Amino acid sequence: MAQKVALTGNDAAATALKQVNPDVAAVYPITPQTELMHKFAEFVADGDVDTEVVLVESEHSAMSACVGSAAAGARTITATSANGLALMWEILYIAASSRLPIVMPEVSRALSGPINIHCDHSDSMGARDCGWICLFSEGAQEAYDNIIQAFRIGENHDVLLPVMVTLDGFILSHTVEALEMLEDKQVQDFVGEYKSYRSLLDVDNPMTLGPLDLQNYYFEHKRQQVEAMDNALQLIPEVGKAYGKLSGREYGYMECIHMDDAEVALIGMGSTMGTVKQVVEEMREEGKKVGAVKLRLFRPFPAQQIIDAVKHVKVLGVLDRCISFGFGGPLFNEIKSTAYTTAEIGFLNFIYGLGGRDISLAAIRRLYEKLDSVKDAGVVVHPTEYVGVRE
Repeated sequence: MAQKVALTGNDAAATALKQVNPDVAAVYPITPQTELMHKFAEFVADGDVDTEVVLVESEHSAMSACVGSAAAGARTITATSANGLALMWEILYIAASSRLPIVMPEVSRALSGPINIHCDHSDSMGARDCGWICLFSEGAQEAYDNIIQAFRIGENHDVLLPVMVTLDGFILSHTVEALEMLEDKQVQDFVGEYKSYRSLLDVDNPMTLGPLDLQNYYFEHKRQQVEAMDNALQLIPEVGKAYGKLSGREYGYMECIHMDDAEVALIGMGSTMGTVKQVVEEMREEGKKVGAVKLRLFRPFPAQQIIDAVKHVKVLGVLDRCISFGFGGPLFNEIKSTAYTTAEIGFLNFIYGLGGRDISLAAIRRLYEKLDSVKDAGVVVHPTEYVGVRE
């Protein structure tokens, strides 16, 4: 039976990890993730889990320890934010390429400099091509639910990839939210007993991990990772449906809000989509045909599913909480590339909320008004707009 509790996003994430009861956690603090692993360490100290906590000297060391632990056949976790994730860069690739299903909550925060400890998505977007599955969370409930599902996704023997579950720094990590928690046994039955595909400690079936891999095989091994991502794309809605039967909260690639007859829409990820939903409901009451798509899955990228969701709108606004020094933001470029054969859609890119800057209901309403003002202007890609920047 579900229990209703009030938790911060960090505590909700830590509780999900506690209920899974992983074998090993390699931990290192960084704001705003620190309280997440502090809470998990409390569970360990109180004897609520059997996890072996490894205290390391840096995030690079944390992910290195995770690689060793997962390669030995242990269910392994860590958590990080921002510059900590950047310090893991080298080992993120190794974890994914070695097909090690590590689960890592990532509390999204601006990358310095200048020094900033508040929310944007520059850290997770920077890691988007490291080979990790990446799930975004709108609220503490979704962070809790995503973390539990992450184990069943990444550990599937047709996938075997690490999973990053993001939650927005401070906005979610330090804000209390009411959510429903499953019982420990329900969670453990859902994720199942961990059965490592191959362990370095299996002396009867010796293997080599992380060998020199030159021209003869490197290309093929990278292509296998692509196939694993394709397998994950098929698996994720199946896991979401099974989780829905257990919890009453089913998950897929995205959530569509009033998209059936929408003429203009916004698409984005993370906590801001809760604010967008409110604006959509208010404008719908005024008779405006607006909609929204909250994207939950960023890697693997659900390209066809996104096109199916937005193909009938006249103009689509893409929300990026990350600056890019190319043409438009990361999510904008993914979606525009996906939709290049869909000539009927116009696109606008809105960069917003960098360094934790708030975006208000009124500001989101103005974005919809801008979309509406250009919906009959023909198919054009508009210059990127920076929302809320002082002149």
